[in-house]
Formats: sequence, structure tokens, C-alpha cells
Amino acid sequence: MNERATHTAKNASDIPAYTWIDRFAPELSRPFFRLARLDRPIGVWLLLIPCWWGLALAEPNVLDWQVIGLFALGAVVMRGAGCTVNDLVDRDIDAKVARTAARPIASGQISVAHGVTFLGVQVVIGAWVLLQFNQFAIQLGVTSLGLVFVYPFLKRITYWPQLWLGLTFNWGVLMGWTVVEGSLGMAPSLLYMAGIFWTLGYDTIYAHQDKQDDLFAGVKSSALALGEHTKPWLCLFYAAALTLIGAAGLAAQLTWPFFIGLGFGTLHMINQVWRVDINHPAGCLVVFKSNRDFGFVILAGILSARFVPA
Repeated sequence: MNERATHTAKNASDIPAYTWIDRFAPELSRPFFRLARLDRPIGVWLLLIPCWWGLALAEPNVLDWQVIGLFALGAVVMRGAGCTVNDLVDRDIDAKVARTAARPIASGQISVAHGVTFLGVQVVIGAWVLLQFNQFAIQLGVTSLGLVFVYPFLKRITYWPQLWLGLTFNWGVLMGWTVVEGSLGMAPSLLYMAGIFWTLGYDTIYAHQDKQDDLFAGVKSSALALGEHTKPWLCLFYAAALTLIGAAGLAAQLTWPFFIGLGFGTLHMINQVWRVDINHPAGCLVVFKSNRDFGFVILAGILSARFVPA
């Protein structure tokens, strides 16, 4: 058995079996929905929640449901665009690893030309969403495209692509604030930095489930850089995130319910570090996905504080 076949025998595809795509989507659309990872919504949540953080931090009284919905649509299509770029760039690497070999572009279900076209459609929808906002927010959103398109290349040159992902995935904090305020400020800047450390932590956990595949494919990650010393570093990343979230709340003059939410968020992060087993891929995935709950806890704290007077 050759090296690739041996590697294939030890790993399974990362595409979930028999999801809503298989049950309800037209057959021709299924590879494109899988390319956009619509069967794995955790990435959408982790992109969307920072947007809602920034929006809630800026909005003192009234929630604009139209803006909330626009951010949700934008998160879906831009997360899909990011996945499409990633799979176009990594198609040769993905084809060598069993976990990713069945992905639509790597497996040949979608051609490169069709993948590029699909990317264009998603970017156009994202641009339409962006154009619904004020001029400063539009400029800020356009700036984020550079982060999105550079990310897939970083795993080839640095052990810290997770840091760049943090810069990318938390841009929504700045967008959410800017849509309301029309400018930036100290509070969203602190919350953005908090999100970077949060992502650095949770995506390092995620990367541990892929570390054997990454070694095989010759790409880098923070999981490989930190190895068995990961847990102390997770403590550092999460402590920095929590401190900066607290500082953002103080800068925004949030009231006491925010700090109760921050307390529950702290317990959640302690639990993550306590229970994660970096040598158990399935467990890493479970802990990684739990970060959606952390995001909602912090969001609930911000919203509660906005409706409770000092």
C-alpha cells in the first residue's frame, strides 16, 4: 500500500453524511452548497457573532432587525466565499488527504472555472449587502477582502495562520459598530482585539484535530507550533480575550449585566481548557464548536447591559 493509500485508510472525509443538503437540495446544487460549507454552520456563527457584538455594543436602545438580517446574509456568503477561495488554492493538497479528498473541487465534482464563478456570485451578493450600509462601513468592508484572500496562503509560510484568521473573522466587530456610529472608537477596537485572541484559542483547538494531516500535507498551524504546550497557551489566549472584552465593556460604559455575562463566559473558557484533549480529534471538534455558545453568552451580556440603566 502506498503512502497516500495508507493515509487514506486512517482518516475519514470531513463532509457530513446525509445532511439537509442530501435530503432537500437539488442534485446539481449540492456540490456548491458543500463547497460553501452550508452543511457546517459553525463557521457562519463564528463569523456572524462578532458582527452582532459590534452592533449591540454601539446600539443603546433599539435593535434594527433589517441590519441584523443583512449581517446574517453577509456572514453566510462571505464565509462561503472564504471556503471557496481556500478550496481553490488548496485543491492539490486536499486531494492528497483523505479528510479533504472528497471536497467538491479536490474531487473534481466542481471544476476550477465553476468554482471561480461561484466565488464571483458570492462576492456580488456580499457586495450588495455591503452597499446597504454607510460610506465608512463600505470602505471598511472592502478593506477586509485583503484579509480573506490572503489567509489560504499563510499556512504555507507561517505556523500562525490562526492569528490571521482572528484578524479576518472578527472584522465584523468593527463593521457592526461602524454601521451604527459611522466611525471607529476605543470600545470596538478593544473588542476586535479580544476577538483575535479568542479565535487564536479556538482555532488552535480546531487545528489539533488536523495536525497529522497537516504534517502529511506539509502545511503549518499553531497546533504544530505549540504541540504539547498548547493548554498553557490557551490559558494565555483566553485570558487576553476576556480581559479585552472587559475593557471594551468599560469603554462602552456597559452596566452590571455585561459583567455577569463576562463571568459566565470566563467559566465557559475555563471549561474548554479543562476538558479539551489535544490528542483526541473528535473531542477537539466538540470543544471548538462550543465557542458559538461563548459568543452568545457575551452577546447576551452586552444586550442585557444596554437595557439596564446604570
